Amino acid sequence: MSTGEQESVRRSKLETIREELHIDPYPPRCLPRTSIAEVRDGGETEAERVICGRVSARREHGKTVFAELTDASGTIQVYLNIKVLDEAGWELTGLLDLGDIVQVRGSVFITRTGELTIRCEGLTLLCKSLRTLPVVKVDSEGTVHDKVSDVDYLYRHRCVDLLVNPSSLARFRARSGIISALRSYLDSMEFLEVETPVLQPIYGGAAAQPFTTEYGSMNETFYLRIATELYLKRLLTGGIEKVYELGKDFRNEGVDRTHSPEFTQLELYEAYSDYSGMMMRFEEMTRAAADALGRGLQVSFRGQDLDLSEPFRRMAFIPALRKASGEDLMSWEPADLKGLCNRIGLESTATDRASLVDKLFDHFVADRIKEPTFVVDYPALLSPLAKHKAGEPGITERFEVFVMGLELANAFSEQNDPDLQREILGRQAASSELREGILDEEFLFALETGMPPAGGMGIGVDRLVMLLTDAGSIRETIFFPHLRRSEE
Repeated sequence: MSTGEQESVRRSKLETIREELHIDPYPPRCLPRTSIAEVRDGGETEAERVICGRVSARREHGKTVFAELTDASGTIQVYLNIKVLDEAGWELTGLLDLGDIVQVRGSVFITRTGELTIRCEGLTLLCKSLRTLPVVKVDSEGTVHDKVSDVDYLYRHRCVDLLVNPSSLARFRARSGIISALRSYLDSMEFLEVETPVLQPIYGGAAAQPFTTEYGSMNETFYLRIATELYLKRLLTGGIEKVYELGKDFRNEGVDRTHSPEFTQLELYEAYSDYSGMMMRFEEMTRAAADALGRGLQVSFRGQDLDLSEPFRRMAFIPALRKASGEDLMSWEPADLKGLCNRIGLESTATDRASLVDKLFDHFVADRIKEPTFVVDYPALLSPLAKHKAGEPGITERFEVFVMGLELANAFSEQNDPDLQREILGRQAASSELREGILDEEFLFALETGMPPAGGMGIGVDRLVMLLTDAGSIRETIFFPHLRRSEE
């Protein structure tokens, strides 16, 4: 049968359940239950057990039906027999479909084949499923059969993905563990978690295109934040010496394997630290997150084995670019950089020197990095919010972390010279059509009040999850990624 025909049959069964059996297919509550894992741990017993779960398989043998019931803790076999159930319960058994959620009451025994099984003595329908689920099977050797090939379908209907793909559910459980480990580490180091505005009258803290909205009661344009940086630095000035925020940022830009317009970012700032201190923090947090998954510090990503226990490699930006490209690209004019991008097939609408150098660095260096690496000492034209490095004109105390070409974090020794910062932000605002020359005077007020020297870092949480769970796309790490409107 087609999907539409199957759903029509399910609706017919729903009507029979309501009109002929006089059963509410969506009752408001169930009996207190025991998880399937607890039933399994308890073994065979004549004591009554109550479990609830989704019907994940069923096999009919005349007057007997064997079904499998699944909840969040596991799966167990259920034995349903015409001699054990009452008339209504047995009629209901014949109207059940895969995906229905039921309550089963009965004792636990072991079949002749050695399978722990619940003898169903009472059956209650808790939820009739009106849509068919893909039947994905895993054989005894772990090979997956009949896997859903349309990944967009699974992203759009994540509930189905979680039900039929144990690996997807495991990844999201791992994501939760990673976030908990990051929080636990920072809390143990006496960082204070805070919340700053998502809607901002002036967006800042990164070079990105914002989402724009209108604040009706104030008759003003606001922006979804692209970063939390400028608000968190105000708190440094206010005397909170260790501060972090873990939440959503939004950038109205392209979508690809490693970019999502809505993403989770962890930003932290530590007074009296610097970018070297942030390197230590990143290594320790990454190890804590990996260790929280119970797999140790050896991870595999895209077929490459990586050792997170070793100190990360350090690589200076300009020498690395010069060596990889064979040219001193920092001395080239923008037109020449644009020409090089065109010749090597790099698509870019940028015409300014900073964006073109950054694009070429990704091509020649970052995309080819395999082992965990801190790329340090960025040129000043790429790092307007970072401290200049003493004794090295044009160089800043900034690093980015790359693993297998994946950028995971960005960090600075933070600029706290208010006059220099005003000059830099002024140049940024003048070149931005949206900002219209407007400066974040509240942030500059905080710098003029006096912000202590500090290290600051932003970590792309979704990408860190990609690394630690070996995900091929950022969409695999986000429960509900943004997709084009369905044509169904």
